[in-house]
Amino acid sequence: MNITRENVDALNAIVKVSITKDDYKANVDKALYNYRKTTSLPGFRKGVVPVSLIQKQYGKTVLLEEVNKLLQSSLNNYMSREKLNILGNPLPKVTEDFNWDAEDFTFEFELGLAPEFTVDLTAANSIVKYTITADEAMLDEQVARIQKQYGKLIPKETAEAGDDIAGTFKNEEKGIDSPATISAEIFADAATFDKFIGKKVGDVVTLATKGLFDDDHKLMDYLKVGHDDVHGLDIEVEFVIEEVNTTEPAELNQELFDKLFGEGNVTSVEGVKAKIKEDAEQQFIQQADQKFLNDATEALISNTKFDLPDTFLIKWLQTAGEKPLTAEEAEAEYKRSENGLRYQLIEGKVMADNNLQITFEDLKSYTKEVIKKQMAQFGQLNPTDEDVDGIVARVLGNQEEVKRLSDQVMSEKMVNLYKEKVPFTTKEVTYQEFIKEMYGE
Repeated sequence: MNITRENVDALNAIVKVSITKDDYKANVDKALYNYRKTTSLPGFRKGVVPVSLIQKQYGKTVLLEEVNKLLQSSLNNYMSREKLNILGNPLPKVTEDFNWDAEDFTFEFELGLAPEFTVDLTAANSIVKYTITADEAMLDEQVARIQKQYGKLIPKETAEAGDDIAGTFKNEEKGIDSPATISAEIFADAATFDKFIGKKVGDVVTLATKGLFDDDHKLMDYLKVGHDDVHGLDIEVEFVIEEVNTTEPAELNQELFDKLFGEGNVTSVEGVKAKIKEDAEQQFIQQADQKFLNDATEALISNTKFDLPDTFLIKWLQTAGEKPLTAEEAEAEYKRSENGLRYQLIEGKVMADNNLQITFEDLKSYTKEVIKKQMAQFGQLNPTDEDVDGIVARVLGNQEEVKRLSDQVMSEKMVNLYKEKVPFTTKEVTYQEFIKEMYGE
């Protein structure tokens, strides 16, 4: 067997694999012998069918299978040995007059090679790292929400101001069928709720989506429509009323404080607000870090220049998926995915340059913290190490979970690296201001 490579240019190569009869004969003979042991033909006992008949019936099929196995293993070993960093998979060059009746074969494969480039983390600029604060208005809103959540629900026949109304938003044309609970404060104009006053279960109220909320992104939550659809969405939706309730707010007393935060941990409304502020701003850190990572990613893609084997990748995309694509479809798909591919290469380079790796201890420690937070949400504030370790072991026994958590650990490592090496300015904002910054509005 002989394998050679011709570099067409820095991003494309042709690998030629030459296979002789001596390379595959032993494997083919062994496979045919195994067929002979299990084959029955009329006039012959099982296992004693003449080799010539086995060869005639199965010879070509076995030859193709064994040559293909040898070809794939040899090609993979060659690329590993030569440390070739390829994009996509090798593409066999089709030869219309290929002769499988010959004894020796030559196969050619096109390779798309990953580019050589450098990443300068200090070149990124105009990146803002946000610090999100929970302002007094948000804290008051959260306290009122807690009072309502733990208050006494009182069903009603007819809707009045201040009531909660459960029902379903519907719009057949847009496929909207979204259950929701509404109240006056969710609307941009509280007067919108006037349409519900006097209505009963089974009644239908028609609403225009344009300007319905103070932030169009709330349409994503209430109507379950995608982000790309919410901007300027101007349709009518029907709200079918299913329940009308009023709530008697819970008293802000020690009993409620203990129920929320554990006995004696909070003793005043100000203590409640301090706890809400602490928890909220801890969650905000994750959201701010994600935007920082996204912005740093975009800056690196913009500032790190390198060419890709575009023609090869478009050609590869035609056959890479379950459904074959036309050249035009593959080109469109490549344009959609090009930035993602560029960042995968940049990320890999950054990880290699900075020796970013995930150890099992990293993964175990991260998973333990995730489990503790989840348990705390369900009131288990002081779980034993034994309980947590048992759950961690079960989670890490699931390969899909390991992949998901590993991605999160690496994202955290990337964020920390970017905070250290990427230039940025800081800006303190409220959560509502951050949402506007997040979506460019």
